[in-house]
Amino acid sequence: MAESIRALKSPQPSQCLMPRRCRTFSGQKGPEKQQGGCYLYGRSFSPTLTTLGRQLAALEDTQAAYPVSSGMAAISSSVLALCNTGDHVVCSNCVYGGTFAFMKSYLPQKCGINVTFVDITDLEAVLAAFRDNTKVLYTEVLSNPTLVVADLPALAEVAHNRQNPASLVVDNTFTPLAVTPVHWGADVVVHSLTKFISGASDIIGGAVCGSKDFLDQLFNLHTGPIMLQGPTMDPRTAAELQLRLPHLPLRVAEHSKRAAAMADMLVNLGAKVVYPGLPNHQGHGVLKRLLNPGYGYGGLLGLDMGNPVKAEALMERLQNKHSFGLMAVSLGYADTLMSLSAASTSSELSDADKAKADISDGYVRMSIGITGTLDQRLAQLREAYLFVTACDGVPPYRATKVQRQANGLMMELLSWPSAGPEEEPTAADCTTPRHSNLAAPTAAAAVFAAAAQADPGCRMVVGA
Repeated sequence: MAESIRALKSPQPSQCLMPRRCRTFSGQKGPEKQQGGCYLYGRSFSPTLTTLGRQLAALEDTQAAYPVSSGMAAISSSVLALCNTGDHVVCSNCVYGGTFAFMKSYLPQKCGINVTFVDITDLEAVLAAFRDNTKVLYTEVLSNPTLVVADLPALAEVAHNRQNPASLVVDNTFTPLAVTPVHWGADVVVHSLTKFISGASDIIGGAVCGSKDFLDQLFNLHTGPIMLQGPTMDPRTAAELQLRLPHLPLRVAEHSKRAAAMADMLVNLGAKVVYPGLPNHQGHGVLKRLLNPGYGYGGLLGLDMGNPVKAEALMERLQNKHSFGLMAVSLGYADTLMSLSAASTSSELSDADKAKADISDGYVRMSIGITGTLDQRLAQLREAYLFVTACDGVPPYRATKVQRQANGLMMELLSWPSAGPEEEPTAADCTTPRHSNLAAPTAAAAVFAAAAQADPGCRMVVGA
């Protein structure tokens, strides 16, 4: 009897005598479901992040995955886990501007890790860039913003078929579901969850997907970048993202369908279009081999307007006249997002680096949305493109939408390139009394003076 009492007073670790809610802190329940593993601190692990990680691993068909605070956190954590001071990275010369800055400046200056940039489609150049201490070959499936296609199987062979193999790290932000990089030899896959996976441009997040051993490196207590640098995703964000994954396949397919239709239309108008679904795209055949069926060639397209003036005029007319989309630098949103890449997402690149990456000053990156009917959006894009090319980006007028404020003053809400009063019947009808003819103003002050005579509320005024 005494022995039995002593056993009850001093249970062995394997015995479950405590309440279930306490087992987490005893080490009997945790992320590894082994003695000693526990959800001890939210910066390291949480059940919500672990659940989202499992879903992302299923998405990319990897052994494991873990969400982090941003796409750049995913990229930097992965590279820093794979490299030490004195190591070397080979990187595509056309990548997102933040990635380029991290590779070009941060790694060499802060970490003593050298980086060589190459044309990722030139396999001989990629091979020639490798050194004995090369640890990472980094690329995007579709480059941001010029949509260069990476031949993942060929790049995997270059990285792996060496005396000192390197890891192939692939950014799959542009092609979730459409491409599964690990099927083609990728060792690590990174995402900006902010984009297509979120789908609403209201969440910042990233993800690292790879082997269980690699994820363990990221959480090493002494050298793990995720463990020690703290790029942790908020569990509430992770919970919300889990609700968006089920309809990701529907969204990706529709983004791609619309982007393909717009690319075809623009080609027929004589535009300089970059879209990997077009047969004349340099990487069309490569991407066709990589694609999973049913998701198309992606929701991004590029439109080179030749110069920034025409590019800005096109985006302004699309956004402010037609409500076609928004001038914004993100992508994967429900509405179309348009940006002038050279002045925004690729602004970290020097002029020489932009030239090497074939990023012109007039290149418009479009993330095609899924709102409105396709026919409506095609008509809007067609009209705006033909208008801007006809006037060479320098229209005779600007249409200005104004609103009378409580103090009686007029405030400009937005404006766009216009052909004049004949094109803007609403403006012609609503400016000044109807019996009055509005002479074409020659300055913004004249526009506001005429607008001041309009009835309260939103009115459109045409000004030179």
